[in-house]
Amino acid sequence: MKKDVSIIGVPMDLGQTRRGVDMGPSAIRYAGITEKLEELHFQVHDLGDIEISRPPRQVVKRQDNLRNLNEVVEANENLACLVDEQVKKGYFPLVLGGDHSIAIGSIAGVANHYDNLGVIWYDAHGDINTVETSPSGNIHGMPLAASLGLGHQKLTTILTKQPKVKPENIVLIGIRDLDAGERQLIKDLNIKIYTMHEIDRIGMPKVMEETIHYLKKRTDGVHLSFDLDGIDPSEAPGVGTPVIGGATYRESHLAMEMLAESEIITSAEFVEVNPMLDDKNKTAILTVALVGSLFGEKLI
Repeated sequence: MKKDVSIIGVPMDLGQTRRGVDMGPSAIRYAGITEKLEELHFQVHDLGDIEISRPPRQVVKRQDNLRNLNEVVEANENLACLVDEQVKKGYFPLVLGGDHSIAIGSIAGVANHYDNLGVIWYDAHGDINTVETSPSGNIHGMPLAASLGLGHQKLTTILTKQPKVKPENIVLIGIRDLDAGERQLIKDLNIKIYTMHEIDRIGMPKVMEETIHYLKKRTDGVHLSFDLDGIDPSEAPGVGTPVIGGATYRESHLAMEMLAESEIITSAEFVEVNPMLDDKNKTAILTVALVGSLFGEKLI
């Protein structure tokens, strides 16, 4: 893993409706993410936060049935450019959210640097809705579809017009809540998915072994998109869309430790930390611990 890490905060809360997730980057910083990475001998460059434009009022259906479309696009364009710059420098982009709509910009920023970018989507949800399938119009449920080139043109053409990732280069992990349209699209595109059923049945070690083997042979870089609601809400309560029955703290640590050992991760984001819904910053502290594992922290 590259020794220079660029931390980019994205205090985005416009991709959904629950307030507080814009404070996620601050909560993660307060929990000690810079200190954790420096303890692991990484050179940390904290680039601060992307500026988020605010609409004059909360608009339920702002444009083309999408909530706050223009503001979400603007933030993701800025994020994509900044991530692109960091990759050009040879730095590892570590993006802190903010809601999951920011993955559109993160993935767009790294995609031009790889011929076959892989994506690990660790989440309770598929986030692969489009304008046509979304029941809410919330863009935080659409970033994976947008990265595949599916959905509103403003979301799919950030930085480049072509799709940022191929369906065969994606692995979904921890999924336990899908809308009907998402379920059908995952089947149609034959996207590799490990729901909580598979994790319960074969165990996280096997899931990660298969994921690493699958991506190693077909990709030249892998972006990790980690939504904290992938973890069970009993252990990560500070998220906006909790779903019971998720991965445990230890299962998630093991997943990060195995990714560290595999050395396939080239960029990452941790999103949907909402301190307003948290218990004594528990979810942000957990996030820092997971980042430590991803970057190679070991007990001995």
